[in-house]
Amino acid sequence: MLMQPRFCVRTIPRVVHGALDFEELARLGLSPGDVLDFSVNSNPYGPSPRVREAVAGVPLDRYPDRESLALRQALASRLGVSPQAIVVGNGASELLLLLALAYVRSGDTIFIVEPTFGEYARVVRLMGGRVHPWWAKAKDDFAVDVVLVAEAVHDLRPRVAFLCNPNNPTGQYLSLQELRPLVEAAPQTLFVIDEAYLPFVASGRSALELQAANVLVLRSMTKEYALAGLRLGYAVGPTEVIAALAAVRPAWNVNAMAQAAGVAALEDETYLQRSLTWLAQANADFRANLTGLGLIPLPSATHFFLLQVGNGARFRQTLLRQGILVRDGASFGLPAYVRIATRRPEENQQLIQALGGN
Repeated sequence: MLMQPRFCVRTIPRVVHGALDFEELARLGLSPGDVLDFSVNSNPYGPSPRVREAVAGVPLDRYPDRESLALRQALASRLGVSPQAIVVGNGASELLLLLALAYVRSGDTIFIVEPTFGEYARVVRLMGGRVHPWWAKAKDDFAVDVVLVAEAVHDLRPRVAFLCNPNNPTGQYLSLQELRPLVEAAPQTLFVIDEAYLPFVASGRSALELQAANVLVLRSMTKEYALAGLRLGYAVGPTEVIAALAAVRPAWNVNAMAQAAGVAALEDETYLQRSLTWLAQANADFRANLTGLGLIPLPSATHFFLLQVGNGARFRQTLLRQGILVRDGASFGLPAYVRIATRRPEENQQLIQALGGN
C-alpha cells in the first residue's frame, strides 16, 4: 500500500479564495479577459509605472538575493525599524505558513477572530493545532467586541492569536486604543495582526506603534501596490520571531522580479497616494449607487464591503454569466452575503447596470 501523508494533510478542508477560477471560466465559455473582477480587493488602478520599468530590467538568468536585502532596507527605512525586524515572503500566505511551521505545535490552541481569511485556520490545522474561533455577530455588522475578545484570550491563553485588521471580508477596523487592551490581556500569546488592507483605511495606524513584544504584523504588497501577479508580502516584529520565520523559510523564496517591483513601488509614494485618493472617492460613489438600488453595503473602513443578498452563490453565478465576478461569502461562513471590492468608476457603473441600475 502506498504510504499516506500525515493525517492533517489528508483531512484538511480546501480553502476557497477570490479571484478568477480559470477552470470555471472555461466551463462557462468565458476567458479571463472577459471578466470584470470585483472579487479581489487590491488597488484597481494597478501598479506604478516605475514597477513595470523595474521588472523589465531584471536579469532572468541570475538568482535573486536570498535575503531580499534591498527590499528589507527600503521597508525598514519606511517603517522606522531595523532590517533584522523584517522578513519578506512570497505573499503574506507564505508568511502564514512559515509562522505555523515555526510556532504551531500539535495540539496547540490557536485563537482566530472570525469571520476572516481562511488561510489562518488552514495553516494551523496543517500543523495539528486546534482552532478556537471567536465570531463577530451579524447583528453588530460584524464589528469586533474588544472586551469580549480580551476576556476570551485572557482565559484561553492561546499560543497564537490571529486578527485581521482591517478585517477581510468585513472591512471592520480596530483603532490602536482598541487593540492595546486586547494585546495586553494575554502577554504570553503571540498576536499576529494582519494589516494587508491597512493602507485603504483613512488615517489608519499600524499595530507596530504599540511597540508590544508579543505582536507580529503582516503586510501584503499585493494589495495597495497591486502586485498580486508577483506575490509579495512581509512580516515585521520582534527580532527573535523574525529569526524563527527566516529559519524555516525556503531558500530564494522571493523571486528577483518581485523584489525589484517592491523597491520600485516604495519609491513612488506619490502614485500610491493619488490612486488611493481616487479609490476612496470611487468607493463613496459606488456605495451610494448601490444604496439607491436598495442594496445596503455593510459598514466598512475599506473599499470592500459585505452585501447581504440572501443567496450569495446564486447572486455570484448570475453576475458571472454576465462577465462580472463578486466573492461568494460561503467560504467565510456567510452564505447569505457577497463581498464586493470597489473598482474604477466606469467599472463600478457596469456592475450597477447589471444589477438593474440606469
